Amino acid sequence: MIFPLSIVSLLGLVCLALLASPYPFLAPGAVLGVVGVAVLYRKPAWGLLGIAALIPLEGFFKDNALSGTKLIGASLALILMLQLAMHQIPSERLRSNLWRYLGWFMVLYLLSMLNTDDMGMSLGHLRELGVGLILFVITLLIGREMNLDLFAKLVTLGVTLTCALAMFSSKYQDQGRAAGLLEDPNAFAMLIAFAVPLALLLVIRSPNFLHRLFWMGCFILLLGGMTKTESRSGLVVLFLSLMIGIWHYRANLIRIRPRHLGFAMLGLAIVIPLAIYAMPPGYVARIQSLSILSSGAKAQDESLGRRASYIVVGSGMIRENPLLGTGPGTFPLHYATTGYAKAFSANRKIGDLYRRAHNTYLEIFSELGVPAGLLFVGMLATGLYNITRARQVWMKRRNWQQADLMTHLGMSFLSLTLFLMFLSAPNQKYVWIMLAMTSVLRLKAEESPTLEAKA
Repeated sequence: MIFPLSIVSLLGLVCLALLASPYPFLAPGAVLGVVGVAVLYRKPAWGLLGIAALIPLEGFFKDNALSGTKLIGASLALILMLQLAMHQIPSERLRSNLWRYLGWFMVLYLLSMLNTDDMGMSLGHLRELGVGLILFVITLLIGREMNLDLFAKLVTLGVTLTCALAMFSSKYQDQGRAAGLLEDPNAFAMLIAFAVPLALLLVIRSPNFLHRLFWMGCFILLLGGMTKTESRSGLVVLFLSLMIGIWHYRANLIRIRPRHLGFAMLGLAIVIPLAIYAMPPGYVARIQSLSILSSGAKAQDESLGRRASYIVVGSGMIRENPLLGTGPGTFPLHYATTGYAKAFSANRKIGDLYRRAHNTYLEIFSELGVPAGLLFVGMLATGLYNITRARQVWMKRRNWQQADLMTHLGMSFLSLTLFLMFLSAPNQKYVWIMLAMTSVLRLKAEESPTLEAKA
């Protein structure tokens, strides 16, 4: 405990120096820093939980250089580096079957940077991706100590709060579409799709009726927020993840008796018309456009037309530079020089001309090359396999509680991987946290029988 005492002493001196400076009002911040560092040093998993809780609320700090997640993340990274150096955390925790993909991916990433069409854009992309990589390493180191039930509660509450703000205040909407504290309704829909399976887990695990009613209310707000985003991709992803959940709980369907079917059909007869009535007319029209793509809706729907243009431009970039791409973050540069940028730009502003691919996989294949794209896809596929493997292990041991937890976390992670087809978000924090957690959960599941046998 000598090291944390030295940190306390150092921050104490900083506090005294601030009291003697022209800015004494900053001294309480140093005191809070002492407390925060001490807590993170003793319970680093709390820092990761804090980051997970604050991700949906980052929009509150978008105009500030330092946000809550950045402050906690930087402090946590420094503390873990020092604990690793002092062997207080075993380096074996960094072991993961994902490194074989991530290591080579970063090698190709750096090679692509050396051949980039715009170094400024590539450096900005690297800076954003670096945040995700730091969270990946942090989660590998302390993911074992993280309380996953509390993780589900904090994520659900954070996203539900932003849903409530977006549904009842036009300040958190973008042209009538709910955007929460983000600038993109589709990015907000991604958060909702991630939180819905976790909210369902809390409903199922609630110890009493009041708790179940509270989490059911959060679940309904999440569904309402998804509707308000008018995100077609969000609806598709949410439907797929819910179908997986139904398949997992199919064994419980045998408990349903014929007398229950009448109540179920009555509930559906009430809920479905109400849901259709509550949907915004614009959302209904956007959903209908998906069913008539073959009849020319792509040309009539500006959003679908833009997405088609991204595919055309990205495909051309891949053909011209299949090995190393054009450089990280350079898709907007190439898109802006095409006629599509002018055709789909409402006011010809710079932000409208320089558009991202709205598809993480297409963006990586076109910017980094085919080999790097295959490694990225392989990494995510391995993550899905890890959590599926963890679920299988717990089911073989008849630990249904852990198996249910793996299923819902898998649904959430699958939602993120599917949403990457509709959104450019390679640096999305939940993606990297969950990617590392899949490795941690698999190792814990596979090691637990050995530990029990020794006991």
